[in-house]
Amino acid sequence: MKPDSSSSSALSPRARARQGRGGVASFIQDWPPFSRVGLSALGSQEDYRSEESEEFGPVFVQEPDDVIFALDSDDKKVTLSCEARGSPAPTYSWLINRTHIDVEADIHYSLIGGNLVIHNASEAVDFGRYQCRAENSVGAVLSREALLQFAYLGVFSSRPRGGVSVREGQGVVLMCTPPPHSAEIIYSWVFNEFPSFVAEDSRRFISQETGNLYISKVQPSDVGSYICLVKNTVTSTRVLSPPTPLTLKTDGIMGEYEPKIEVHFPPTVLAAKGVTVRLECFALGNPVPTITWRKINGNIPKKARLRKSQAVLEIPSVQLEDSGSYECKAENSRGGTTFRGHLQVYTMPLWISMINDSQLDSGEQLQWECRATGKPRPTYRWLRNGEPLTPQTRVGVLNGELQIRKVQPADSGMYQCVAENKYGSVYSSAELKILASAPVFSANPVTTIATVGKEVSLECRPRASPKPRITWKKGERRIQASRRISVLRNNTLRISNSSRADEGSYTCRAENQFGSAELMTVLLVKEAMRVELIPRRVEVTVGESVVLSCKASHDPSLDVSFQWLLNNRPLDAEQDGGHLEYIQTQASTADLMIRSILLKHAGKYGCRVQTSADTVFAEAELLVRGPPGPPGVVIVEEITDTVATLSWSHGVDNHSPVSTYNVQARSPFSLGWQTVKTDPEHVTGDMESSTAVELNPWVEYEFRVVATNAIGTGDPSSPSRAVRTKEAVPSVAPANVSGGSGRRHELVISWEPVSEEFQNGEGFGYIVAFRANGTRGWKEKMVTSADSTTYKYRDETFPPLTPFEVKVGVYNNKGDGPFSQVVTVFSAEGEPREAPIEVKLSAMSSSEIKVTWKAPNPGPGRPQGYEVSYWKTSEQEEMGKKTRTVGNETTVLLSGLEGNTPYLIAVKGFNSIGQSPASSPVQATTRKNPPSHPPSNVMWIQEGNNVSLSWDPVKAMDNESDVIGYKVLLRQEGRGHSQVMRTPNSAAVLTLPEGGTYIIEVRAVSEGGEGAASSQIRVLTSSGVRAKSAQSSLHSLPSGLAWTPVLLVLMVPSAPW
Repeated sequence: MKPDSSSSSALSPRARARQGRGGVASFIQDWPPFSRVGLSALGSQEDYRSEESEEFGPVFVQEPDDVIFALDSDDKKVTLSCEARGSPAPTYSWLINRTHIDVEADIHYSLIGGNLVIHNASEAVDFGRYQCRAENSVGAVLSREALLQFAYLGVFSSRPRGGVSVREGQGVVLMCTPPPHSAEIIYSWVFNEFPSFVAEDSRRFISQETGNLYISKVQPSDVGSYICLVKNTVTSTRVLSPPTPLTLKTDGIMGEYEPKIEVHFPPTVLAAKGVTVRLECFALGNPVPTITWRKINGNIPKKARLRKSQAVLEIPSVQLEDSGSYECKAENSRGGTTFRGHLQVYTMPLWISMINDSQLDSGEQLQWECRATGKPRPTYRWLRNGEPLTPQTRVGVLNGELQIRKVQPADSGMYQCVAENKYGSVYSSAELKILASAPVFSANPVTTIATVGKEVSLECRPRASPKPRITWKKGERRIQASRRISVLRNNTLRISNSSRADEGSYTCRAENQFGSAELMTVLLVKEAMRVELIPRRVEVTVGESVVLSCKASHDPSLDVSFQWLLNNRPLDAEQDGGHLEYIQTQASTADLMIRSILLKHAGKYGCRVQTSADTVFAEAELLVRGPPGPPGVVIVEEITDTVATLSWSHGVDNHSPVSTYNVQARSPFSLGWQTVKTDPEHVTGDMESSTAVELNPWVEYEFRVVATNAIGTGDPSSPSRAVRTKEAVPSVAPANVSGGSGRRHELVISWEPVSEEFQNGEGFGYIVAFRANGTRGWKEKMVTSADSTTYKYRDETFPPLTPFEVKVGVYNNKGDGPFSQVVTVFSAEGEPREAPIEVKLSAMSSSEIKVTWKAPNPGPGRPQGYEVSYWKTSEQEEMGKKTRTVGNETTVLLSGLEGNTPYLIAVKGFNSIGQSPASSPVQATTRKNPPSHPPSNVMWIQEGNNVSLSWDPVKAMDNESDVIGYKVLLRQEGRGHSQVMRTPNSAAVLTLPEGGTYIIEVRAVSEGGEGAASSQIRVLTSSGVRAKSAQSSLHSLPSGLAWTPVLLVLMVPSAPW
């Protein structure tokens, strides 16, 4: 849109409908207000307009989309969606192929809201392009066109197909000839029977354009029956063709022949921008041809892919630059052939600029322009209220431009620009509103307060159309322009250097052909306000507090409000952590207290004081002394093996001079940042460079600097870049050189490795030097691994525990470093030489034997422990088991043995070198197994917390150990720990603790161990209550039973007899 008058407005009625009615703005400051202020004259930026109606034309919320309807669908209804908003609410109608549909007269159609429902849809009647028309009292618009298509798939003819007979090596094409269909279909072929599908390769190809199966060179394995399967992509329906038999002729084999391209893409391929293009090319031939592709006068797009053994060139998301001529070439050893076609990419129209809603005064000129891109280039047509707009006397239409001269109210309505080419169309809609109204002021009268000596503006902005004539009066006298009083182009009355004499009533009169209106503005002129902010400049230290006081002198008839600012930004005390507090003890004075001052509180504090007449701003500066800020980034100027020359720049001193700098370094081996020695030792605050000394060679360092002043120490600088010191000869010898152990005739030397921090360079290793005590020459061996901690030297000539003098040195690529102190290390003592002595055995039960022995006489090869081997006399020693002790332990209890079984047992000493000879085997027999029968006929009497037990004695069988007593086990229910009492008799008396449920069981005890347990007894005792005799209960007690009770009051854990 190009309005030719400044009175035109591009404000959208649709936007206005959302935002509410337009109006005249009040004078409001652009900073947060503190109190209500007086209103100035009308201050809207809008030009003269009539009061806007809430009405606006239809705007589509949803437009119909293309539909492909499956004819075999159970639901025979097609629904095309349409929805628009507008005021008043729009009504709807529909067009098919630009012809109106009479929905009320034809039961074939119905409307639900704006949606069109087509009942019993059929292709013959309902195929076509549909448009929705939305209309209200403002105007009408048409939606984009939606294409309704129908998807179906017929069936193949049932007539049998003739067979195809070819020679071996010959090419063949099997025709699919699909049935009638609509919407895209997919082809595949079944070989002999479903679901055995033909696999595509360089010899076999199924065209998705023709549906035919192409075999470039027939082989005997191809003989069989072929069925074409067609699937509709919309309905998912599948149909099968009658089979086509393929046989081989018997009159010979086909010789070699050059390729013949049987299927290829069209000479001209049209494709919409953004779709995937698939170009097919396949040839028959013997040998099987290979397919290659190229683009004439260009390169095939990098995004392109070759499919199906290069028979398909696929270009995804095709673009305009992909257009051009493409060539496929089929060749074999007999020759080659090519096919060339042109790919042409088209685009549907796409808007570059659209028309926008416009409202004009009657008599003005409208000029709209819409532009769209597309290939082919789009053409344009214009609609008014859904009908074609043709050139007339006042109306000019040229391509995408519409011009209406001297617009009239009858020109109001909905307009649409349509850009279209043969591949589609797009619609741009806008509302034209012609305004015609008498002047209206929204507020009347208005009071404006000005300040003596300042400029004041009295605005006059009525809503009117067309633009009214404006005159100003003071009282009854018309105002004439002068050097001090002027009327601006927007009809605002400006008075410069105002005085009390300018006070009074001012009238603005607006008039056009539809009427007139007046606005009265009362002007009051007040003395200027003065503001004092003290102190004007103050210095404080971090942690201290200060009060800034702001006092205003003003006309007492005016209200006053205060606002505090820091560096021209409003202060918010609530968000400053309690540091700020506003204090106002008088109406004309406001204080700002700043507690526990931080560095961030430094700056320029402003006090803005406002009345309805004017605003005055005063400013004070607060300087905060604190620890220095971080110095500038550290630069490493030069570095050697132990020295680094550093430089930096001064940071802010926060109003307290920097006294010293601290230089710190960090390496992979340090615990964070550490202070380093410098030259000079003390780095004063006026220095910007220093030298770090006593660094370790060949270590990567970062450096930083921290500044200190009288207030404290500030934040560190940013770290320097990481730099590595130069290499140097090692200066640190290995520590804790020792040795010993090892195998016989070995000298084992060990040390703590030197940390990488002190290796001082690459190629680091160790020099191990040793000599037998009393000899002169040192043997030296190189150990090249920096992580090594041991060295072993073997010599058959020296006896065990030979003393050696040993030292370990270091070296790297720069040279040899120092040796450690000389220490004495003994050679290995070897494995134990003698077997343990006095091996004794004792059978403890049916499953345990206790073994004891004595260590052999002291000598070289001291044992570090013992290994006990045991095996049945009926087995070989290799079948036995072993157990070990550690240190000087000379006793072991063997368990898990079989009862009444003889075992052989031998003992060996061992250390890290090897084992001693074994002792002579000693035999012992485990005891017989414990009784297998549990105590039976268990009876008990409970009297309060006392329980008397008796049971039948257990008799051992011949192969079992004799019973020597009984064990009574007691545990409280819910606990795992049991208490035990022993008795030689078949009776016992238990005193139970009060409260709880207890479980009791009895086992026989023999030399072979414990027998099976009796059935469990559950006894409940009452907490805090002593049961009487009358409450006693008898359980399984036969008459005449005699008791031999054993009373156990305190239960104790089980212990050996």
